[in-house]
Amino acid sequence: MTEDEKSETTDEAGVATEAKADAETSSEAGETQMPEAETPDIKTPDTQTPDTEKNAQAEEAEAAPSLEDRLADTNDQLLRALAELENTRRRADRDRAEALKYGAASFARDMLGVADNLQRALNAVAELDQETLPDAAKSLLEGVAATERDLIASMGRHKVSPVSPMGEKFDPNMHEAMFEAPGTGQPAGTIIEVIETGYMMDERLLRPAKVGIAKDE
Repeated sequence: MTEDEKSETTDEAGVATEAKADAETSSEAGETQMPEAETPDIKTPDTQTPDTEKNAQAEEAEAAPSLEDRLADTNDQLLRALAELENTRRRADRDRAEALKYGAASFARDMLGVADNLQRALNAVAELDQETLPDAAKSLLEGVAATERDLIASMGRHKVSPVSPMGEKFDPNMHEAMFEAPGTGQPAGTIIEVIETGYMMDERLLRPAKVGIAKDE
């Protein structure tokens, strides 16, 4: 082989070596500079159509109470509150009036026992011969009778009145039957005897009259 041929062979080998080196360098550069792949944005499609949105808005409007409905409800609640307030006021007025009217009922009921004792004393003396009574007894009797009159008058000023239903029809709301007697010649249920006088305070019964009534033959 001549020197020229050796030189050409050497040059070709060098070119091949440089080409291979350039290829490897380009390959490494490509691997280094390759950008990362970007994830594309995926948008969720809007599934609501204009009609669907309108329907949803209409349903919400129907479900929500209107201003007129709210005003009507508020007005109804106000009227109910005013009515309850008026009822409370009336009850308070009635209770106050009854307290003034019947406030002395308990005291008057206690005084009935005093009136009963005075009446019993007078009834017992009435069975005696008045002519045979000494003057002191007669004076005492007159004093007892005056006391009874004053007591009855005082109770009358407070609207307490006696109930003596002799000969009247028996009323279980006003009278208390103590016995029944046949053969009286009176219709059944007629009061034939008043054992204990009853009393009223205005329109309220303080004590029922204890009575005896006629019975069927």
